Amino acid sequence: MEPALARITLPPGARRDEVVEVRVLVRHPMERAVDAPGSMPSLRRIVHTLRATYGGEEVFRMALSTGIAANPYVAFFVRAVESGDVVVEWIEDGGAVHRQAARLNVG
Repeated sequence: MEPALARITLPPGARRDEVVEVRVLVRHPMERAVDAPGSMPSLRRIVHTLRATYGGEEVFRMALSTGIAANPYVAFFVRAVESGDVVVEWIEDGGAVHRQAARLNVG
């Protein structure tokens, strides 16, 4: 299976102190463990935590559960302080951690 990916959407630029929307679409199957009769048990792969940092500071954190659909979409707002990376991290059951970054340009 291919690794989980995310699409992070930011405005092309922002003014200092402007509040901007960050949109994140995580491509993830959110696989529940299913034990079918006569088959090998499969491991559950559910994203349980989504967090984002901007300029090294945590700006967003969300706990997810099995009720979340595959390919979760999340939007949140940050105040543009300086140019820097918005890093999104999502953590699966079993401890796998995935990260993706997008640059926020502040002028």
